[in-house]
Amino acid sequence: MSRHADEKVQEQDARFAYFLDVDGTLLPIAESPEVVSPSGAVCSLLARLAAASEGALALVSGRPLHELDVMFAPHRFPIAAQHGAEIRNPGGRVTWWEGHLPSLHSVGVKMRRLADMDGRLRLEDKGLTISLHYRRAPQLGDGLTATMLQMLAPYRTLRLQPGKCVLEVCAAELGKGQAVEAFMHQAPFGGRRPVYIGDDLTDESGFEAVNAMDGISIKVGSEPSVAGMRLPDPAAVLEWLAARLPDGVGR
Repeated sequence: MSRHADEKVQEQDARFAYFLDVDGTLLPIAESPEVVSPSGAVCSLLARLAAASEGALALVSGRPLHELDVMFAPHRFPIAAQHGAEIRNPGGRVTWWEGHLPSLHSVGVKMRRLADMDGRLRLEDKGLTISLHYRRAPQLGDGLTATMLQMLAPYRTLRLQPGKCVLEVCAAELGKGQAVEAFMHQAPFGGRRPVYIGDDLTDESGFEAVNAMDGISIKVGSEPSVAGMRLPDPAAVLEWLAARLPDGVGR
């Protein structure tokens, strides 16, 4: 059973490595991702927490890396973007996963035709993943999911990642959990206790990864989850993170 994340978990004695989803976790979800932007206070909090954890803080998001850098400028955190297809390691080196691109391009053409049939749908091509947003018509979710699964059936290098009113096509071999595992084999993350905070189905693999490492998994919201703890909303997430700062570090 999940616990509320303000319960004591010996956090003051732990050396944490932080893995943070962005939309719905650090920031409220909006109808369009383009209108979401973190405040200076959010950016400052993350920078202070990264410093306090010796750099062991990474953003783990479905957004592209360049978009996250613009949002959180001038700070440049380690990032697993586009569900792990685009990663910047703690040393600043960026790597891309491209083996699935031929199939992704083929599916993208079909997804564009599907989106063009209904003005309530919005297609977002991020380069290494493609998202079909249906927030303006949530009742279409089940039918779109069935259509997308049928569309992807011939493509073994691709998988469908459902989210909150969005269906994303990603590389089959990648996910947020794999990204967390990769970071945990690198300094300064290695040897620390991982903390993963997220709000969506896309974060479940991240929760599973940190659970397997005896880490702390925190689900934002009330939906079913394998996470061990819960917080109600992004405001509570920021409060919880601020409480992890040592005394005298921006508190």
